[in-house]
Amino acid sequence: MKTLAILRHAKSDWSDGRSRDFDRPLNARGIKGAGLMGDYIKSNHLQFDAVVASPAARVVATLEQIETRLGIKLGTQWDRRIYLASSATLLELLREQSDTKSVVMIAGHNPGLEDLILEMVPDDGTSPMRDHVEEKFPTGALAILKIDIASWKDLGSAHAKLELLVRPRDIDPDLGPEVRH
Repeated sequence: MKTLAILRHAKSDWSDGRSRDFDRPLNARGIKGAGLMGDYIKSNHLQFDAVVASPAARVVATLEQIETRLGIKLGTQWDRRIYLASSATLLELLREQSDTKSVVMIAGHNPGLEDLILEMVPDDGTSPMRDHVEEKFPTGALAILKIDIASWKDLGSAHAKLELLVRPRDIDPDLGPEVRH
């Protein structure tokens, strides 16, 4: 049995139109949301044997906020392939993980992360959380998938059970979607 944690970066700042997409920082809501996700991970005793992440500024900042709340370094492996990757690329990268690692977190971007969840969790009506992901896997969200495999090399589609989906707005409703009037 393997466990895959999927974390989307927190809300980023679009105010500086001169910044390259790769260099966009978190905005104030993103900083708060990432910190709350760190608190959630800590209070629920979630632990990861490995963390692989996109080196984009908003992912780095998200993980830094989480590490601050956890009071530990995650030992993140930065992998440029995750930046704006498709679900196929993400699956390929995850298949490279050592089988000594039972719980792996991948941190990155949509649409790849959302597509990865939708590809791995069967659309058979048994997972209401999958329906939420199908609507949107929002910034700062964390999904935990349980996968009945012995080796990461066997990772494929429709193998996973979505055990947990938590979004920053589930912790603090003020971090929910902005309503425009």
